[in-house]
Amino acid sequence: MRLFILLCAFLFAGPATNAQFTFQGKIEYERKMNVHRTIDGMDEDDKSWAEKFRSTLPKFHTSYFDLYFSPGKTLYKPGREVEDNPKMWFATPPDIESIIYTDTKAGSVKANRKIYEEKFLVQDSMRKLKWKIHNEIRTIANYKCRKAVSKICDSVYVVAFYTEDIPVSGGPEMFSGLPGMVLEVAIPRLYTTWVATKVDMITPKTEDFAVTDKGKKVNMSELHETVYSSLKRWGKSSQRYVWWSVL
Repeated sequence: MRLFILLCAFLFAGPATNAQFTFQGKIEYERKMNVHRTIDGMDEDDKSWAEKFRSTLPKFHTSYFDLYFSPGKTLYKPGREVEDNPKMWFATPPDIESIIYTDTKAGSVKANRKIYEEKFLVQDSMRKLKWKIHNEIRTIANYKCRKAVSKICDSVYVVAFYTEDIPVSGGPEMFSGLPGMVLEVAIPRLYTTWVATKVDMITPKTEDFAVTDKGKKVNMSELHETVYSSLKRWGKSSQRYVWWSVL
């Protein structure tokens, strides 16, 4: 009888003990763009020029971003700096200074985006992606994550891993819409990944969610058109910059 009581106690206590949710905190993401693969995907004229520098360039451009989150809101901003990154235009993501505030309750986004030298203030509703959830599981930053796949710009595949143990629908850049926090994103056609390196269980301050009102005011569609019309003369490379602008 004593053994039966202990077994019942274990079964009922187990789920409550293992269910540890993180409702607020700070996530660091490491973003890595494969510079050599980016060169491979350039137009022939640009590629022949960039090939001269391949041997002197590191394989990856690495940068870090911080995501502050609490129930109903997130803010994504540049994090710690990396000093030895390549500086050439083709080896650098065009939006290294983005700050993105997402109000998940209101369904809105407000972002400071700098595409090369031009600054934009983006205000729009949250992007609604059609996610297909898969059974693949992996552990990222000590959280169990499930795979989900979607597309942006009609044909650019996005592979994400999200965790329900952080019940805030957010992630790097403007990725959201899953039943939990996105801790990893891969976009093969941009040769780029975002991976959470750590999750700090802190209480974000009000100023951690601040966005300025500086920059040319646009919505996402207008930003897409502005970037495309400005860079379309760059050939194949221009399409990638459009994809970057709508992340």
